[in-house]
Amino acid sequence: MAINYNLAKVYELSDNDPEFVMQIISLFVTEVPEDMKYIEQGIEIKDHKLAYSYAHKIKPTLDLLGMNQAFEEILQVEAWTKREGKRKEIDATYDSIKDQVEKAIKEIKKDFQI
Repeated sequence: MAINYNLAKVYELSDNDPEFVMQIISLFVTEVPEDMKYIEQGIEIKDHKLAYSYAHKIKPTLDLLGMNQAFEEILQVEAWTKREGKRKEIDATYDSIKDQVEKAIKEIKKDFQI
């Protein structure tokens, strides 16, 4: 099974502080799914500002968790919001990010028993 996240950056940033690592992980597991709903809503109703603000919010977390593909795709979502693109252009990209986030959360919950 593919690894969907990588904590190397988190450990580096925290000087291997397990409490800090758990904070980042908990934030990811609790907040990112909520933020994803707002991105989806923004895409659906073509509220580009809404989609942008939440895409921008989760971008550093995806980077920090080594989710490189999702990070690249969230940049595409940001670019889409800026040019106020059509919905069908971004649906597959959003679905891909959502899928990766869900897999990473499942993995993290299993790995950290949370």
